[in-house]
Amino acid sequence: MTTDTSSSWVIATRESRLALWQAHHVQALLRSRTSRHVELLGMTTRGDQILDRTLSKVGGKGLFVKELEVALEEGRAHLAVHSLKDVPMDLPPGFVLAAILEREDPRDAFVSARHASLAELPEAARVGTSSLRRMVQLRALRPDLRIEPLRGNLDTRLRKLDEGQYDAIVLAAAGLKRLGLEARIRCVFDADEMIPAAGQGALGIEVRAEQTELRELLAGLNHEPTWLAAHAERAVSRALGGSCSMPLAAHAVWSGGRLVLNVALGAADDRPTVLRARVEGEVRDLPAAEALGLQAAAQLRAQGAEQLLAAH
Repeated sequence: MTTDTSSSWVIATRESRLALWQAHHVQALLRSRTSRHVELLGMTTRGDQILDRTLSKVGGKGLFVKELEVALEEGRAHLAVHSLKDVPMDLPPGFVLAAILEREDPRDAFVSARHASLAELPEAARVGTSSLRRMVQLRALRPDLRIEPLRGNLDTRLRKLDEGQYDAIVLAAAGLKRLGLEARIRCVFDADEMIPAAGQGALGIEVRAEQTELRELLAGLNHEPTWLAAHAERAVSRALGGSCSMPLAAHAVWSGGRLVLNVALGAADDRPTVLRARVEGEVRDLPAAEALGLQAAAQLRAQGAEQLLAAH
């Protein structure tokens, strides 16, 4: 525990129930490691405000983090807690990911009031999601389904399901579990059939690069296996020019001391094309993790990824 009590650490966070849970979780971890006061700065981002359009049409996932980064830059906050899958692959100059916490369940969850699984949905059932990644993989599994937009925070999405606007919705299992809503999950998709998003289930902590004391403190929260896996996943997206308009899935798991990375790339339109690749290797440091991601991206390019990307 450090002994510097000269000031507080302020955590910038979105104000959704899930985001606040995540920020309080990091707050508790920091309080156990420092004598400084740790407080929260709740903020509403443009991503929270714009609910009538998909993220790919209004600026991408960065809409969920930009206001928090402004708070860091202006000194109103010292660190920001993000769902890692919402963090753009390239941070602005002067910002770094200081730590990635141990990952919760990274899989996607099938949530429905009346149906136990995707296979049990009737023909032409309405499934809610605004994730292009989920859309292309759902179409590959069930081409007959009507995939309809679903925006809003977790509670809003569940409310829309309960109101009967959808026959089922697909959500990240991690968020449901963190909020004690695991009972809403009818089943989880196998990570090979519905490959998660890069960083899904993990929390990333962003700071200004110059915050050396804080970065040293946060290093104690970093979970090295998740850190390496997430960077391999994020490297795929970065290599392909990753954005919210690209239906890319990337998920890495450890197996026998080796990192196994599964990736998939779909078409943003209604074409059923889904390219897949699988690579593995010994990964002991960040360069090796990112090299594995580049290898997976190269395999997708060899299968015709450029044609899919050109259509986005």
